[in-house]
Amino acid sequence: MPQSTIRRILEQYPAENPGVKAHLHRLLAQGMTGGKGKLIIYAVDQGFEHGPMKSFAINPVAHDPLYHFQFAEEAKLSAFAAPLGLLEVGADRYAGSLPLILKLNSSNALAQPEEPDQALTASVDDALRLGCVGVGFTIYPGSNASFGMLEDLKDIIAEARAKGLFTVVWSYARGHLSSAGETATDVIAYGAHMACLMGAHIVKVKIPTTHLETADAKALAAQGKVSIQTMEDSLRYVVRSCFEGRRMVIFSGGTQKNTQDLLEETKTICKSGGTGSIIGRNIFQRPKAEALEMVQAMGAIYNKKD
Repeated sequence: MPQSTIRRILEQYPAENPGVKAHLHRLLAQGMTGGKGKLIIYAVDQGFEHGPMKSFAINPVAHDPLYHFQFAEEAKLSAFAAPLGLLEVGADRYAGSLPLILKLNSSNALAQPEEPDQALTASVDDALRLGCVGVGFTIYPGSNASFGMLEDLKDIIAEARAKGLFTVVWSYARGHLSSAGETATDVIAYGAHMACLMGAHIVKVKIPTTHLETADAKALAAQGKVSIQTMEDSLRYVVRSCFEGRRMVIFSGGTQKNTQDLLEETKTICKSGGTGSIIGRNIFQRPKAEALEMVQAMGAIYNKKD
């Protein structure tokens, strides 16, 4: 039965080569949700994005890269995603025991660019050298810098595919949007669809709200063509925007929140047809025992039969 679930998902990628499919298979077979068609990925790129003090001072053991490797393995998570230097610390020690995803571009909170942007900070060849199963890349729909990011992503996906690695696209709206608009259902769905159109194998987005940002979306809602009343409606529409669910879409845990709220989000992701969660701060900003208990509860939700 688990094999049939994984094969059903892989059949949604008919143009992919055996190398990409083999690495997607390994990801989907890994850890506590292995074989269920669900993913819980641990991502630690916040040191780049927010700095070490804001990210790790609340739980100082999180300054150590090996803490994150050990946690991901002990918690039986689907994969561990991080920038180059962090993965280099533990990739050798955990070779073969934990699927790794190398984040290829990053931003930093000290910069004030005219348009939200990210710099290339690693390569596909780095991912191969470290034994990774895939690469990650961020785009900022809504920023004028997104055009250059999309051109970089085109080349990254082509190179990664040719070398047998899948690509996870972080699609985060930034730039010429209101604060509420960055998590509006229509904006999140647009960014997710854009990632699919670029060839992403897995799409990562924030949890959308029921807010609609664009005039077109509001008009469609007024005509009854779109109904976004609940979080489940929002999530379901984002999943539908990923080629009617033919692409895996995972949702960010975001800033630290209480465990009950996170578990309720997990239940809603399940109901909406989402593939799973990708979380960082909600793990490493908690004491280890509490974080382990939390991800085990998430896994139980994803593993529960309908």
